[in-house]
Amino acid sequence: PEELPDWALREAREWVRLDPFDVLARAESRCGKVVDLRHEDLPADLWGLHLVRGNRARILVNCHLPPLWRRFTLFHELFHLLHHRKGEHFWSRTHQPLSRFEHEADCFAWAAIWPEWSEGDYAHWD
Repeated sequence: PEELPDWALREAREWVRLDPFDVLARAESRCGKVVDLRHEDLPADLWGLHLVRGNRARILVNCHLPPLWRRFTLFHELFHLLHHRKGEHFWSRTHQPLSRFEHEADCFAWAAIWPEWSEGDYAHWD
């Protein structure tokens, strides 16, 4: 993106350079669920998704993506998990277009990975 919104930069600041374990630990403390990350063989057009059932959540990331895009997808799905808790069925009935929620998740993901990517610091990318 040409410019990241200030809200995304502020919100992502605490997630920058966290290894996947620390990302999950922080996510668990925020959403009150046990969060699991899996890299799975997903269809090429599906980068990732998150599932919630009871007190458990799982983030699935396409294992065929390059490290940059796996990291991006982790944060994109994390944003949905933390901020769009009522699910797609609920949001599809509101007056907010789903594209807005996808754009917000993308902005957060870019803000979370931008400092690492721009400085060539890939230490926490799996």
